[in-house]
Amino acid sequence: MAPKALAVIAGVGPGTGASIARRFAKSYSVALLARNPTNYEPLVQEINSNGGQAVGISTDVSDTNSVNSAFEQIAKQYPDTKLAAAIFNPGGGFVRKPFLELTEDDYTTALASQAKGGFTFAQRALPLLLKARESAQHPPTLIFTGATASLKGSANFAAFASAKFALRALAQSLAREFGPQGVHVSHAVIDGVIDIPRTKGFVFEHEDAKLSPDAIADSYWHLHTQPRTTFAFELDLRPYVEKW
Repeated sequence: MAPKALAVIAGVGPGTGASIARRFAKSYSVALLARNPTNYEPLVQEINSNGGQAVGISTDVSDTNSVNSAFEQIAKQYPDTKLAAAIFNPGGGFVRKPFLELTEDDYTTALASQAKGGFTFAQRALPLLLKARESAQHPPTLIFTGATASLKGSANFAAFASAKFALRALAQSLAREFGPQGVHVSHAVIDGVIDIPRTKGFVFEHEDAKLSPDAIADSYWHLHTQPRTTFAFELDLRPYVEKW
């Protein structure tokens, strides 16, 4: 039997990243990247115990050497497995400060985790996605997770918005370059509070006012399974009560 295809998810925590990993693990082996092993170890155990195949790798996406090392480990772990999907989902760089209180480190850290991280991740993933075009069940896919800040530079979010704007611009450029080559590059704007452990204490007027991470994951799978005749570059996801 041919080996399963592979999905690589960068930025795996207890919320959206975990939901994406679970969704893609239904069909593929998954490599889960996060700086802190405690973010992926329980999920790796869960997926493997449920009949899937997962591996976790400690990775700092803002560090080029760390990203390169992760992909080298993936190549050793899955030497004959084609890369079906790569998802860039790190939450690093989120800083909320008045502009005059921002430090240079705040600003460069945001850019490093989002813009530089997305660049390095894409440079390693895209050659593998190109190689998978002929054998893949679905078009090889690269998805970037964006935010409200990808489209709107709000007060107190200068660093994060700059980084997310840059990530979206990178995604646009890659979609226009690699879409005609058969690789589906997408960007997802996640607009609203996501229902994850960190936000459990947030109370809203409506019980379903938070984004469901499982529904986000289903939307990413939908992007991945779109045929070449109907590539969507961008999904804009928010709860029905979110003001925009």
